[in-house]
Amino acid sequence: MTQSTTTTPTTEIQNPTTTSQLGLDDLVALDKLEAIKQRPLSLKLIARLFQFTKPFARTRNTLLCVVVLRSIQLPLFGWLMGETIRGPIEDKDFTRTIYYALGLLALTLFTNFTFHFRMKLAMKLGESVVHSLRTKIFDHLQQMPMRFYDHTKLGRIIARVTSDTENLRLGVQDVLFISLVQAGQMLVAAIVMLYYDPALFAVLLIMAPILAILTHHFRKKLSVAFRVVQESFSRITANLAEAVNGIRVTQGFVRQDKNAELFHELVKDHSKNNQRTAELSGLFLPLLELNSQFFLAITITLGAYQVLAGGLYPPGSQTETFGCIVIFFFMAHLFFGPISVIARQYNMSLTAMAGAERVFALLDLKPQPLHDANAETESELAGEVTFQGVGFEYEPDTPVLQDINFTASTGQTVALVGATGSGKSTIIKLIAKFYLPTQGDILFDGTPTYQLHTDALTEHLGIVLQSNFLFTGSVLDNIMMGKPGSTEQDAIAAAESIDCLDILEQLPDGLHTEVGEAGSNLSLGQRQLVCFARAMLADPRILILDEATSAVDTITESRIQHSLDLLLHKRTSFVVAHRLSTIRSADLILVLDHGTIIERGTHTELLHLDGTYAHLYKQFIHATQSQ
Repeated sequence: MTQSTTTTPTTEIQNPTTTSQLGLDDLVALDKLEAIKQRPLSLKLIARLFQFTKPFARTRNTLLCVVVLRSIQLPLFGWLMGETIRGPIEDKDFTRTIYYALGLLALTLFTNFTFHFRMKLAMKLGESVVHSLRTKIFDHLQQMPMRFYDHTKLGRIIARVTSDTENLRLGVQDVLFISLVQAGQMLVAAIVMLYYDPALFAVLLIMAPILAILTHHFRKKLSVAFRVVQESFSRITANLAEAVNGIRVTQGFVRQDKNAELFHELVKDHSKNNQRTAELSGLFLPLLELNSQFFLAITITLGAYQVLAGGLYPPGSQTETFGCIVIFFFMAHLFFGPISVIARQYNMSLTAMAGAERVFALLDLKPQPLHDANAETESELAGEVTFQGVGFEYEPDTPVLQDINFTASTGQTVALVGATGSGKSTIIKLIAKFYLPTQGDILFDGTPTYQLHTDALTEHLGIVLQSNFLFTGSVLDNIMMGKPGSTEQDAIAAAESIDCLDILEQLPDGLHTEVGEAGSNLSLGQRQLVCFARAMLADPRILILDEATSAVDTITESRIQHSLDLLLHKRTSFVVAHRLSTIRSADLILVLDHGTIIERGTHTELLHLDGTYAHLYKQFIHATQSQ
C-alpha cells in the first residue's frame, strides 16, 4: 500500500509530528511553572482577571461606586469630628454640639450601611467570577488531548480548579476592592491635610521614601515565599491524589509506612514554607505599624509646636487653632492606617498572582487540533478502516509504531495480538482518535482522519477497555450514558441482549444500585458487564474491545461469548486480548512485535504458518489444559 505521507496537504493539522512536539513543549513549560519562585506582580494578569468581571458589569460597577463612597466616608467622619471640636466644642455651644453629634450618628449609620453592601457586592462578584473560572477550566479540560493527561499529575489539575481559583476569589472580592477603599481613603485624607496644613503635610511626605524602601525590600522576599508555599501545596495535593487512587496497591505491598513518611516530609516542607512566610509577614507588618506610629508622633509634636509656640504661620491663620491640629491628626491617622491594611492585602495578592499564573497557563494551553478546520462534521460511516504507513511516537524520536499497513473492511473483526508493549493499545488509541499518527494516514471509509471531525467519528465508535471507568450514579445511569436520550427500557434491553440482565438485577438494588466512586461498589466483572451493556446500547459502527474480557471469569466469559458475537455482528471490530480463545473467529489477526506487524492472517492460516502466533497459541492451550 502507498504511504499517505507523500500526499498529505501541508497544513498544521496535517503535520502531527510538529503539532505534538509543540504540545509537549507547552506541557513542559506548564510543569516548570510549578517551580517558579519569583515573579513581580503582573498588571497583565490583573487586567486579564478583571476581564472575568465583564459578564457581571452591573454588580462590578455598582461595587466600584460603593467603593468610592466608602473611601470618602471615613475621612468625612474624621473631618466632621474635628470640626465638632474646632467649632461648637471650642465655642462651648452645647446646642450646636448636639446637632453635630446627631450628624456624626447619621454618618456612622450610613457608613455601616455602605460597608454592608460593599461586602455583599464583593462576595457576590467574587463568587460569580470563581464560578465562571471553574466552569471555563472544566470545559477546557474536557477538550484537552490525551497527551496532556499523560504528562500532568491529577493533583495539579485538582489544585488548579480548587485552591488556585479560591485564591483568585480572594484577589477579586478582597484584595482589589479593599485596597481601592484604603487607597481612596488615603487620597481623601491627604487632600484634607494638604488643605489645612501644607507645611506639616510636606514633612510627612519627606518620610515617604522610608516606606517605599521598606516595602520594596519585603516585596521581593514575600513574592518568593508565597510562590514556594503554592508550589509545596501543589506537591501535597498531587501526592494525596496518587495515594488515594493507589491505596489497594499500597496496602497490598505493605507500603503504608513508606507512603506516610513521604507524605509527612511533604507536609513538613509545606509547614516550613508557611512558617517562613509568616515570619516575613510578622516582621513586615509591625515595621509598617511602627513607622505609622512614628509619623503620628511627629504630627503631634509639630502640631503642638505650632499651637503653643505660634508655629510656622502668623497669628490668625487656621493652623494656629487647636481644632485644625485635631482635624490634621485625625486625617493623619486615616492616612497611615491603610498602609498596614494594604500591606496585608499585598501579601494576599501574591498568593492570588501565583494562582492566576497557574490557572491562565492552563487555559492558555491550546488543545492539539485533531481535525482540519474544514473537516466533515456529519458522516454516516460504513465502518471501513485503513492504516497506510502509520507511525507514532509518544515522545520525540521514540517510535512506538512503525509502518503499520492494513485494512479492516466493513463488518470485519480484526484481532491484535502481541506481547506487552508491542503497540496493540496504541493502535486502538489511534483508531479512537485519542492521538493523531505522526506518520502516514488512517482512513475511515476512504476519508483521512484529519478530514473527519472528531465528533463525527466518535459518535460511531464504541469502546470497552480493560479498566473501564464508571461514573458516580446507578448502574442504569452508566448504561444509559452509551446513548444520550435513551430510556430505561432501552438500557434494560441492551443488558438483556448480552445475557447479563439477571446478573445485574441480582445486585442489592438491581439496576438502580449505586456503583460508588469509579465503580468501587461493583466487582471487576460486574463493571465490565455494565460497560458491555453500555456499548451495546450505543450501537456503534466501529467497536473496540481492549482486553475487554480480562476481568471476567472464564464461566462468565463463556456465557456472554454468544452475546459478544451478536455485538460484533455487522460491525467493524478491533479486539485486543491475551486470551486467544476470544479471537479465533476473527477475520484478520495481526501479530505485533516492537511496533511492527510481523504476521497477519486468519487463525487457521497463522497456525499453518507455525510462527509467533502458533507458538503463543500452543502456550495458551498448554496453560488451559494445566488448570
